[in-house]
Parts: sequence; C-alpha cells; structure tokens
Amino acid sequence: MMRRVLSFCLILCCLPRAGAASDPRPNVLVILTDDQRWDAVGVVQREMGERALFPWFKTPNLDRLAAEGARFQNAFVTTSLCSPSRASLLSGVYARRHRVLNNFTEHPSALPNYPSALKESGYETAYIGKWHMGEDNDERRPGFDSWMSHRGQGNYFDNEFNIDGTRKKLPGYYTRVVTDLAVDWMRKKHEKPWLLIVGHKAPHGGPIVPEPGLEETLAGFPVKKPANFENYKVADGKPAWLEKSFPTWHGAGGPLYGQITYDKFVRAYLSTLISVDESVGRMYEALKSQGILDQTVVVFTSDNGFVLGEHGRVDKRTAYEESLRIPLLVRYPPSVNPGTVIPNMTLTHDLAPSLLDLCGAQALANITGLSWKPLLEGRTVKWRDAFLYEYNYEKQFPYTPNVRAVRTEEWKFIRYPKGDGGPDSYTAELYDLRNDPMELRNLASDAAHDDRRKSLEERLEALSREAGPDFLPLDEGISNVAPKY
Repeated sequence: MMRRVLSFCLILCCLPRAGAASDPRPNVLVILTDDQRWDAVGVVQREMGERALFPWFKTPNLDRLAAEGARFQNAFVTTSLCSPSRASLLSGVYARRHRVLNNFTEHPSALPNYPSALKESGYETAYIGKWHMGEDNDERRPGFDSWMSHRGQGNYFDNEFNIDGTRKKLPGYYTRVVTDLAVDWMRKKHEKPWLLIVGHKAPHGGPIVPEPGLEETLAGFPVKKPANFENYKVADGKPAWLEKSFPTWHGAGGPLYGQITYDKFVRAYLSTLISVDESVGRMYEALKSQGILDQTVVVFTSDNGFVLGEHGRVDKRTAYEESLRIPLLVRYPPSVNPGTVIPNMTLTHDLAPSLLDLCGAQALANITGLSWKPLLEGRTVKWRDAFLYEYNYEKQFPYTPNVRAVRTEEWKFIRYPKGDGGPDSYTAELYDLRNDPMELRNLASDAAHDDRRKSLEERLEALSREAGPDFLPLDEGISNVAPKY
C-alpha cells in the first residue's frame, strides 16, 4: 500500500504545473522606449552605409534580437507624440478614434486594449515604468494585475513610484530602476502565462541625461549633421511655419541645445540608449536563465521617432521620416526564423492585433491595425500600401500646426489644415521618397507632378474618412516664444 502511495505522489510531482508551465500560450515582454528614432540601432546604422549619421554606434543586445528574430524595416507611428501614440499601441486605432489627442489626456478607461483582452483570456498582466497618459495620475490603469509607474514624464533620477498601491521613492537612474523591477517580476512564480510591458524614459529629453559613467563614452566619435539639416527655409520650398520654428524650443536653432554643441546633443541621446541596450540584455538573460526565453514573445519598439536636426528641427510632431519611423524588433522562435527582415509598412496600430493573434486571444473589434503574425511566419498576405498621419496643434507647444499626411511606399503628401474651417494656411509638401529619401525637394508646386499630387490628395481624404471623424483644433499660429525648463 505504501509503495502505491509513493508511486502516486511521484506521478503527481512529475505532472506539469498548472498555469504557465502547462499553458502552451507564450509569455509576452514588450519593451517600449520614448522618442527613439528607427535608425538609433546598431544594425540599422550599418545597413544605411553613407547615410548613417553615427555608424560607430553599437547596440549588441538589440542587434541580437534582430539576428535571432525579425526586424521591421518600415515601422511607423500615425501620430508622432507620446500619449496619442501610446494609446494607439494599446488599442489598435487612430488618435481620432481613441481621442487621446495630446500629452495631457488620460487613456479612456473604457477603451478596449490588448492588455485587458489578454487578462480576460487568462493572462497575468503587469506594467512597469513610464506610462505617460494623464500627467497627475499614477494609479493602476485598467487591464493590469500589477502596476509600478509614476506621474507624468518622470525624471532620469529618483522617482516616486506607485507600486501596486504603495508609493515609494526609488533612488537611482531610471533605466536601471525599471530593469531591476522587471527582472524581479519576471523571476517571480507565475501560475499563468504573462504579459509584461516595460516603459523606459530614455532617450526622451528635457534635458537628456545619460547614466553616470556613460556621459563621455561616445566623446571620441564623430557626429555628422544630416544632409537635410539646413533644409527648413521657404527658399527651399518648405512651409513658412517651419522656418519660423527654427529659433524656438522645437527648432535646431533654439534653446533645447542649451550650451552644448550639436554633436554633444546627439551623443547624449545615444548614450541613454547604451543603458537601454544593457537593460534589454539583462531581461534577455533573465528569461534565458528560467528556461522560458524561446516561449516568450519579445517585442522592442518606441512610441515615436525623433528629429536630430533634420529640416532644422529637434523634436517629433512633424510628418518627416525621422519623426515617423520607429524601431520594431520581434523575437519568437516558434513563429519567426532568425534574421528575418520585413519590408512591409507596419504601424503602431498593429501591435495590439499581432500580440492577441500570437497568444490566441479574442481580437479587438473595429480596429485599423493588422496582425503581423503572418509576416513573421513568411506568409504572403494582403497588406496596406498607404497610411494616414495626423498631428493636432497644441496650445502648450505652438511651434507645429495641424498636420495631415498620407504616406505610401514611394510617396508622401503633407498638408497643414486650419481648425477653423478655413483653407490650408501653409504650403503643402510632396516628396518622391524613392529618389529623395531625405525629403529635400518639395514637388507640390511642380506642374509635372500635378496628377500625382491630386491622386495623393484623394487618397488622403479616403484614408481620413476610413479612420473616422476628424477633430481639428483651432490653429492659432506659431509662436516664437521659447518656454524655460
């Protein structure tokens, strides 16, 4: 009898543990940076050749994700501003649909999003780091079982976090603090498959502060200005508002640089990403040490791009390429072969449906995003050939007007509509991206391209109708007054 009891106990001990160990669905780790442009990744700099601004920049851990998984060459935001873009990442819809139209609006509690959908399907969910929707609220948001975040933008050092209802000041550099929290959370016992979103502050400015010990790491490397650095004047065919914004807070001739030179500014930006790359490596090793690396979908991306002097700007918001394009890396061996490079145009809207698809969860209804799971798997599917870009004028930052644009695989058309029902108040822009990737030559007034302009105007209107009712704020003009930090 005793032998039978012992045998039964041994059998029970050998059975898979309930929850995560027996659930075939993958874990999901989403790593989100703030203001990281698409080319601020080592492998992309090497690919760009002569166009690379900092070919010496290395991100070994991000490069490893790309080498072991997929790199999306053409990933874009549809609003290049933190809060609207973050809401689109979660919900799979345009800003005009989720209505987070600026950096001061809270994520609507009733807005369907992929963390809530995964939680409802049996996932354990957690958010650690910068949330940045709602300036004064650090409370747990819907969809998350565990919450470790703070109010607003946060600082590079010594932030007060709300950790599951308890507020605590956590000393230290932001990137290291959130990585410690993430690694500790991943190493806990989990009875279910899990979703963890880690929101970094880097490389967001105001000002940009590298981790102690890394301030001079890149000091010996040359930084060249982009070929379109001086391409911001009316004489260059650019709209008047762009030239007027040059000496402001969002212009390359304004006070954002402070007393530092252009190359030091770029090095500071990149130095913060050295810390992010090390953070990615630590999380990678935490997954590997637990034996769950290959059972985890690892996604690395950003909320928007960033302009490092191109067209006389130091900001995002505009519809120029450096503002629109973001990195997107995905590692998940069951669905993607190592070293996959995907050229399709993907959007922030695609993250939510893609993760739900990979996890076998119920899809969100009435979204504009597409699942890139078939692209990871090398399948041929019908895909978008154009998308709508929208940015709404902000009274607090009056250096960029309303922007509406359409980007196709080879062309871009931009206009700047006034919010009072009046005609466009600034010069429209038309670019042949295949032959002019730096967007130097505005062809909008070139009679030889009248047909192209007309067809893109029609495409813009069609995409706008599909996206839903527009909500243009009143454009009060561009101010030259630069606020202080």
